[in-house]
Amino acid sequence: MKALDVAMLGVCAALYAVIGRLTDFGVTVGGVAFWPAAVIPAVFAVLFGPWTGGLGAAVGIFLRDMLFHGDPLLSLSAGVSANFVAFFLVGYISRRNLDWKKIGASAIVGSTIIGVGLLLPTVLLPGETGSFTGLSSADSVLLFSVTVVASILIIIAVAKFWPEWKAYGVGSVVGLGVGSVIVAVAVWAYSQVFFSPTSYFKTAIPSTFILIIFVWTFATEIPFVLLLGPPIVKACQKAYPSSKPPQKPQTREG
Repeated sequence: MKALDVAMLGVCAALYAVIGRLTDFGVTVGGVAFWPAAVIPAVFAVLFGPWTGGLGAAVGIFLRDMLFHGDPLLSLSAGVSANFVAFFLVGYISRRNLDWKKIGASAIVGSTIIGVGLLLPTVLLPGETGSFTGLSSADSVLLFSVTVVASILIIIAVAKFWPEWKAYGVGSVVGLGVGSVIVAVAVWAYSQVFFSPTSYFKTAIPSTFILIIFVWTFATEIPFVLLLGPPIVKACQKAYPSSKPPQKPQTREG
C-alpha cells in the first residue's frame, strides 16, 4: 500500500468509529446496531481501493465496539471480519467494468452465498421460536426471501437507471449482503458459547434469529450506502480529481 492509502486508512477508521458511535442512537437488534455510517468505508473503498476501505472499516468497527460494548472477542468474531469482507468487495467490484452478463453472474453468486450461509444453520439447527423473536421459522425464511429478491431488484434498477454507478450498486449489494451473513452467523455462534447474566448476551440466540439479524443488518446499511455514497464520491472526485480510480480500457464482448 502507498503512504497515501495508509493515511486514508487511518482517516477512514477514525471517521467510521466516531460517526458510527454517534449515529447508532443505541438501537440494536440481536446485538447489531443501526448503522448509517456504513457509507463511510464504502466511499473510501471507491476512492482509494478495496484494501483501504476494507481495513479502514475493520479497524474502525473495532474501535467503535470498544467504545460501545467493550468485548474484543465479539468484535473480532463478527464486526471486524464482516466489515473487512463487505467493504473490500464494495471497493473491488465498484472498480470493475461490468456488463449485464457479469451483473447477472454477480447477483446469482452473491445470492447463492447468502442463501447457503444463512439457510443451512437455520434449517440444520432449528431453534425456539415465538418467545424470542415473535416470528416462526417460516416467517423468518419469508422475510429473508423478500430481502434477497429486493436485493436483486436493486442491482437491476441501479444498473438500468444509474448506469455510471452500476458497478458500485452491484458491489454494495453483494458486499453488504455477504458481510451481513458473516455478522448474523458469527453473532449467533458467539452467543451460543458466551452468554451469562453478566455478559453482553444474557441468553443464547436461537438459530431462527440468524435471518432476522441478517435482514436488520442489510436493511439498515444499504439505503445509506446507495443513496449517500454516489454524491459524496462525486463531490470528492470533483474537489480532488486525483482521487478518481484508474479506468480500465473497455473491451468488446462476443
